[in-house]
Amino acid sequence: MNSIDWGYVLPIAFMGLMGLAMLAYVVLDGYDLGVGLLLHRATPAQRDTMIASIGPFWDANETWLVLGVGILLIAFPKAHGMVLQALYLPVALMLMGLILRGVAFDFRVKAQDRWQPLWNWAFWAGSGIAASAQGWMLGRYITGFASGWEYTAFAGAIAVLLPAAYVLLGACWLVMKTEGDLQKLAVRWAQLAWAPVVLGMALISLATPWVSETVRDRWFTMPALIALAPIPLATLGALLGVRATLRSPLVLGRLCAVPFFAVVAVFVLGAFGLAYSLWPFVVMDRLTLWQAASAPEALAVIAVGCAITVPTIVGYTIFSYRVFGGKVRPLSYA
Repeated sequence: MNSIDWGYVLPIAFMGLMGLAMLAYVVLDGYDLGVGLLLHRATPAQRDTMIASIGPFWDANETWLVLGVGILLIAFPKAHGMVLQALYLPVALMLMGLILRGVAFDFRVKAQDRWQPLWNWAFWAGSGIAASAQGWMLGRYITGFASGWEYTAFAGAIAVLLPAAYVLLGACWLVMKTEGDLQKLAVRWAQLAWAPVVLGMALISLATPWVSETVRDRWFTMPALIALAPIPLATLGALLGVRATLRSPLVLGRLCAVPFFAVVAVFVLGAFGLAYSLWPFVVMDRLTLWQAASAPEALAVIAVGCAITVPTIVGYTIFSYRVFGGKVRPLSYA
């Protein structure tokens, strides 16, 4: 009986875990970044309710980012150095945005009335900086950090698209978590965000094969073209489901959660497509996961730590969403 080749298996396991952590971050922190981007469109009372809807979750959501980056650092150190060298500035901007959000979250309530608009603006600005930086990083990562105006334009397009997608996700979160006038307003916000997001996704999908020969070969050759068709078709179906639900009066009642989970499905399907496009690279066309991985002995030790840490994070996340489920309650710092 052949023994397991841990040098082959462990890098795959850690790549999968890192991918799941980053997907969890994009979805969970994505909706609260979207809420932050919508903050300036609301009245002062509505802003308090919007902040209350993300209050129990937003800080813990960022734990998934720490986990994903931590796995990249310790499990794939060669890729970590290459990625951060190429993305040093947008990473710094993202961290600045997240820090600004964290500071503004507390100060907006405790500051004097004349300073509260400043902290609301800071929360909105921090959300925008973080979301745009993440979009830029994703665009550069997909193209393997290639140089050229077309790759820069591609990254810039995703730097605009991702915040728009976060706005759609955040608006759908508010539809699910709020009631009354704010819920109706959130439905309107989601309706307005839907068309730009769909148009942006279509344009990015058409541009990606143009900027990446690897993606073009994997998606637009037979029989892969037929085998992979369910992913874009399911994505289109989920987006049409979002639009149909948002136009139904039932979205203010028993169907209030449907748009949010349909948009989450779009993100998940996008993650599947990205994973297929990248495999087996950690850095597109430059570094495979086995070339970038730490020694099997080191990965075995890291796996022990992940076996303790990851279930703890998952358990806490599930617990917090169960405890604070349902419609939002007034925000309190007492």
